[in-house]
Amino acid sequence: MIFLAVVLVLVGVLMLIRPNMIWTITESWKSSDATEPSSLYVFSTRFGGVMVTLAGIAGIVAYSL
Repeated sequence: MIFLAVVLVLVGVLMLIRPNMIWTITESWKSSDATEPSSLYVFSTRFGGVMVTLAGIAGIVAYSL
């Protein structure tokens, strides 16, 4: 359980800091004009990164109680 929580924190921080890398890995192959992600994609990826990080922190806190 703690392993999953730590993985969630790491993935969430990655989404928060490097949304362009997430786009390159997951979405760039879907576009013929794959130059960069839209501002909406960057915002939603960062927002998702915050949520995933908070879920991971909550898992760590719940495990430690």
